[in-house]
Amino acid sequence: MLKVVVIDANAISRNLLTSVLVNGGFNVVGDSNTSPAGLAAMIKLQPQLVCIDLGGADDDAFDKLNTIRTGLPKAVVFLVSSQFDASTVQTAAERGVHGFIVKPFNAVNVLGSIRKAIIKLAKSHRAPA
Repeated sequence: MLKVVVIDANAISRNLLTSVLVNGGFNVVGDSNTSPAGLAAMIKLQPQLVCIDLGGADDDAFDKLNTIRTGLPKAVVFLVSSQFDASTVQTAAERGVHGFIVKPFNAVNVLGSIRKAIIKLAKSHRAPA
């Protein structure tokens, strides 16, 4: 069972996503807002999967993503948002995001997206160099 943390400034969204993940068989070990202290606390939990809503597509938001990628280089990272534009998706992918979760949450889509990303990542690690 994968250890997961959920990071989102909105408590309702955090709780909804946590419920979807727990019902899908994931071990949600923590959740937090997007404050620096919250990010540090989530990194200390050493999750294998991180679901984070950056709150925007500005430099400050991507700095939060860099903090997560630096502290958890092997974690699978999903960006959570109600809207994605092409620029945000491209920048996020360049910075190590493995997938995207769209709000409002659809449990089947969320769990399917995570499963596909994990399978894709596993296959890429098995492929000969």
